[in-house]
Amino acid sequence: MPFYKLYKPYLFFILFSLILILGCKFRQKVNLIVHNATIYTVNEKFDTAQAMAIRDGKILAIGSNDEILKEFEGDEMKNAEGKIIFPGFIDAHAHFVGYGFGLQQVNLNGTKSWQECIDRISIFVKERNIKNGDWILGGGWDQNDWAIQQFPTKELLDANFPNNPISLERVDGHASVVNQVALNLGNVKPNQTITGGTVETINGKLTGILIDNARTFILPPPASKESYTKALKEAQQNCFAMGLTTIVDCGLNKKDVDIIDALQKEGILKMKLNIMLSDDSINYAYYLKNGPYKTDRLNVNGFKLYADGALGSRGACLLHPYSDKPNWQGFLLKDRSYFEKVLPLIYSSKFQANTHAIGDSANRIILQLYGTLLKGKNDRRWRIEHAQVINENDFNLFGVNSIVPSVQPTHATSDMYWAKERLGEEREKGAYAYQQLLKQNGWISLGTDFPVEDINPFKTFLAAVARQDASGYPTNGYQKQNSLTREQTIKGMTIWAAKASFEEKEKGSLEKGKAADFIIVDTDLMRCTVENILKTKVISTYINGEKVK
Repeated sequence: MPFYKLYKPYLFFILFSLILILGCKFRQKVNLIVHNATIYTVNEKFDTAQAMAIRDGKILAIGSNDEILKEFEGDEMKNAEGKIIFPGFIDAHAHFVGYGFGLQQVNLNGTKSWQECIDRISIFVKERNIKNGDWILGGGWDQNDWAIQQFPTKELLDANFPNNPISLERVDGHASVVNQVALNLGNVKPNQTITGGTVETINGKLTGILIDNARTFILPPPASKESYTKALKEAQQNCFAMGLTTIVDCGLNKKDVDIIDALQKEGILKMKLNIMLSDDSINYAYYLKNGPYKTDRLNVNGFKLYADGALGSRGACLLHPYSDKPNWQGFLLKDRSYFEKVLPLIYSSKFQANTHAIGDSANRIILQLYGTLLKGKNDRRWRIEHAQVINENDFNLFGVNSIVPSVQPTHATSDMYWAKERLGEEREKGAYAYQQLLKQNGWISLGTDFPVEDINPFKTFLAAVARQDASGYPTNGYQKQNSLTREQTIKGMTIWAAKASFEEKEKGSLEKGKAADFIIVDTDLMRCTVENILKTKVISTYINGEKVK
């Protein structure tokens, strides 16, 4: 009998097996395959996928389960079990280093009285075994949350802690209360003056309150390398737990950049950071000469300027007096002439200008100064940080000169309890106007400003979409006409936040060729009820395809 007839019944089986073997053999090898998920790509179409293949920290392909599993073979297979995947959240405005050090200091957030602050300091001193002469640092107090809504004074600090210099920042970072020991070290005198700041003096005596630039009189000793490392490691773990994969740290110096760069290269710090340099002569001297600095995890490409202070401490510069403090309009932290000198230097470089502006007067001045240099539509992406109170006649200036509004939605839901008292009903309409700001350029970047606000990005989502705080107040939302849609909010926390730092080609969406920065969560933010937004849990966080949480 011929050979082929003898084995004919088995030929089909043999051919089928060969096809399977060859098919498996030629599947592309990748490091990681994530499948069985609902993946919000946040691409231009804002469509969804089920699986993605990752190699060397980047997304090699994204599509359906069948497409990815047929074409790729992963060293690691991650079954998402039907969970939701978003691009890693990008906080477009925060203070990562300051937050890390704050974790080692007295936490005064949520206090309901000045006495409660004193009690917390006492506990801190005992638990940390603070010795005479040691500095005591802390922050987070907000007199607007107290029954007596007045700045504290130093008497209780002097009485309870007479042998330790103490400096306690207000929640917005624009005012501090310090004790007499610290005032003595800073050689601060009653009625002392400084441009862009206030040394509060009542009846010829120092109260201990220093506002804005007056805070520079008090200089605690620099942190050690060990303390720095501990602070950043703890900060990044908290960020990973919240699904944050990139932080824009607003206002650091070259020495901070050098430490961060070293820790990232050592593999100790995995968080991606975009750093705005502080408005400091040392930074200008080095970076304007050498240009932006960029690695896989670090991007130094902007300068952070300050136009005015904060609304909560009445340092925001307004066009007309505060409604609750007649004859007081706040102040610029530096004369207009300073900005007229510095902004052209930044314009002639490759850096961004990113300016803190809260009050309508400060915003108008910076928008106008930007405009004299930008002269219409452009792609410099100069930013206004906070853009908190805008006069109705000035909104269009964002669009005319392609100026980016970088806002923090939880500021609205924190300030809504007293904003009308500060601004009055009519002026309040132009405050926290995120939808109106978005329309100027068609996009907006979102952040938290942590530790001024909570680090939790889901609170950002809630505040932007529902205009409510964590307690669900107010029921119908604060100035709901300026809420953002869910899609706009997610974009503001991902791709638009990346775009605000010129990083949209490498991160911010889940697309082929981009960094595999993503999070797996248990709640579909695009469809869940408002009540379930803050119940969202981050299951896993990945940076460059590596699981970090």
